[in-house]
Amino acid sequence: MSLTKPPQAQGGSAEPADLRRRPPGARTALRAAGLLAALAVLIAVLVLSVGVGAKQLAPAEVWHGLTDPASGSYTVVHEMRLPRTLLGLLAGTALGLAGGVMQALTRNPLADPGLLGINAGASAAVVSAGTFLGIATFDGYVWFALAGTAAVAALVYAVGGGRGATPARLALAGSALNATLYSYVSALMLLDTGALEKMRFWTVGSLAGAQASTVLKVLPFIATGLLLALALARPLNAMALGDDSARALGARPELVRAAAITAVTLLCGAATAACGPIVFVGLMVPHFVRALTGPDLRWLFPYCAVLAPVLLLGADVLGRVLGRPGELQAGIVTAVLGGPFFLWFARRGKVARA
Repeated sequence: MSLTKPPQAQGGSAEPADLRRRPPGARTALRAAGLLAALAVLIAVLVLSVGVGAKQLAPAEVWHGLTDPASGSYTVVHEMRLPRTLLGLLAGTALGLAGGVMQALTRNPLADPGLLGINAGASAAVVSAGTFLGIATFDGYVWFALAGTAAVAALVYAVGGGRGATPARLALAGSALNATLYSYVSALMLLDTGALEKMRFWTVGSLAGAQASTVLKVLPFIATGLLLALALARPLNAMALGDDSARALGARPELVRAAAITAVTLLCGAATAACGPIVFVGLMVPHFVRALTGPDLRWLFPYCAVLAPVLLLGADVLGRVLGRPGELQAGIVTAVLGGPFFLWFARRGKVARA
């Protein structure tokens, strides 16, 4: 059996027709070229994120702001935009990969950290830590975010039916937990004005206020989750054929599921702790990538890791430009972009056929 063409049970479409018509070597070369092109787009968006913002700066000012501490633009570029860009890169990679892993694990085309309540679990844990324990720093509440993410991921998977879960049951379980947890978060913030003031921007999902220290602290969690997710591509490919076939191919389904939940916990927990709950990135990007690469996770995961930060940073830049002299939070922009995509996808009827 070939692992390069898993069945549609993963929640994605079959391999694109133009790829199927090509010999294997040509398909690999085409996918590699596409990945290089995606990297080029990512680099362009990174440059755009550093160079464009609510305050207009000439290219020369941006360069001096990066290299010259005595420059008048140093604070804006080096201490505000650069950490913000790096955090968007890490958080986008984390959310895109988490969405891809969740869709592959659950075989649910609607699997997304936001839609299935994973981000809500992290948010509820962080707000609880701030309200009841007075924890207000990343060092303190990142562990609560990871615990909340893990608990809700396991709960959604169990309530949705475990190995026998269907897309509809997972979506219902996730939606119910999502609504319950966000109601809890809203209640805490309304009862505690201090928590409301500290968390009202965070709960929207934003890259504003990013600091170099936050980037350095979130990096180990996301890097570990990234490596684990990429290592799971081949065994998750095998599991798309069914547990029995996966075992025959050398995979251990129980261990793979536990590792996948661990990867999602690290990626979503760290990203949510740093940026707040940002929705739809993990839903939109894997679907777009699957149309380019087919369902082979060995290519889908790297593409998601590259293109998801393009979406998040692009949304952040768009929010800075449209909201001048203030800004729109990146979470608002991704929600505005993701809502129509979700409705379009649902109307196509893929959920019923997955």
